[in-house]
Amino acid sequence: MPKIVVDVMPKAELLDPQGKAVAGALSRLGNDTFSDVRVGKRFELTVDGPVDETVLASVREIADELLSNSVIEDVVGITVVDGNGAHSAAASGALA
Repeated sequence: MPKIVVDVMPKAELLDPQGKAVAGALSRLGNDTFSDVRVGKRFELTVDGPVDETVLASVREIADELLSNSVIEDVVGITVVDGNGAHSAAASGALA
């Protein structure tokens, strides 16, 4: 069965305290390779049946209205993963 993966991230202009904490922990562990860390959310929706434009439109609506808080977060990606693990970008970038 295919899955649709929705990625949500804090808006770029907002402080990300979780990301800051992870960045600090990496530094304390001696890993200074990364200059910034942002922490987001990933949702996996299993689809019963084929993924068509109607299903994707429904997921976009669900992502905007339920899975993200549009005041502080952006939906940054919606990807379809087929039963074999192959990915295809359904939509990417901020989906405002």
